[in-house]
Amino acid sequence: MEGNRDEADKCLRIARKALQNGEHDKALKFLNKAEKLYPSIEAKALIDAISKNGSTAGGPGHRTESEKPNQGKSTGPAQNGATPETEKKVEPKAYTSEQLDGVQRIKKCNDFYEILGIVKDASEEDLKKAYRKLALKFHPDKNHAPGATEAFKAIGNAYAVLSNPVKRKDYDQYGEGLSPGNYQHGGFEFHRNYESDITPEDLFNMFFGGGFPTGSTQTYSNGRTRFTTQHTYHRTERDDERTDVRHRGGFSMFLQLLPIIVLILVSVLSQLMVSSPPYSLYYRAAVGHTLKKQSINLKVVYFVGKDFDKEYTGVALQKVEKSVEDDYITNLRNNCWKERQERNDYFYAAKVYRDVRLRKKAELMRMESCEKLARLNELYRGG
Repeated sequence: MEGNRDEADKCLRIARKALQNGEHDKALKFLNKAEKLYPSIEAKALIDAISKNGSTAGGPGHRTESEKPNQGKSTGPAQNGATPETEKKVEPKAYTSEQLDGVQRIKKCNDFYEILGIVKDASEEDLKKAYRKLALKFHPDKNHAPGATEAFKAIGNAYAVLSNPVKRKDYDQYGEGLSPGNYQHGGFEFHRNYESDITPEDLFNMFFGGGFPTGSTQTYSNGRTRFTTQHTYHRTERDDERTDVRHRGGFSMFLQLLPIIVLILVSVLSQLMVSSPPYSLYYRAAVGHTLKKQSINLKVVYFVGKDFDKEYTGVALQKVEKSVEDDYITNLRNNCWKERQERNDYFYAAKVYRDVRLRKKAELMRMESCEKLARLNELYRGG
């Protein structure tokens, strides 16, 4: 799943860049891909925004009808003689002087630490406490002072950067003279190197599990992209979806490991089913084969355990001794082949190097296994 999350983040970055360049179809394509790889609030919000606002949602040059300059529009009665409807005036929401002062304070801040009201060596816990306090205070659903939305975004961006150890270290080293937060043309503008990868509302939901349940629609600018999102997500539904994805991933992993598990079980069972022979051709105290015996037919010496005579009699004893003689003859044949191979090597070396000593050594070499095998063959024919 972590691998899918990295791919999803990559798709989100491509989608943001496409939105900046006005490539809305491309952005929607990569957003859908990111949502399939690893469902996230940001991808879903951007998809909803593009779907609701049309293909121009999130574009850098997009303007709503209210933002377009009046070009040839008549403010008087319509040309057909119809009377235009009277526009309803929206009453501004109330706010306190304390809220307005707080927004003004955020506007004047010159760095992220000042925005959150913490010192540079503040711990992670102090950082979280400061963010919780300010996020609740400046959330647009609670604070309706002018500039509260921009202040809320500034707080979220400051926390997103300082809570990332790599970005915080980079900011501490290079960010002092860059004036990361300033107020221009009615909004906050941040240096691109210290731009948050998550929207302020998503960050708020991560902390408080869904934010203020007002269902209101807010428009936020995340870096270079602008989108509209309605906060009607349910935490339980997201958790259920992610739990389902994890379950499917676990079952897929089990199917991949199943052949290995079966192979291990077969190997263990085969070892359990194969029993060790009740004899050895050599003295082996480790397995209890210490009593010396001799086969009746070929007089082969072998060793057995102390209870051998009780367990093996008659036909069972004949089968054991036949197995002993077969093993003994097989060992002699193998050893005889090795002796012949070694002697032939000496003869070949003596011929190549014209070494008389090697030839003499080959001629005097004893072939014990071959001699024993020859005697057994004579005994067998004679019997």
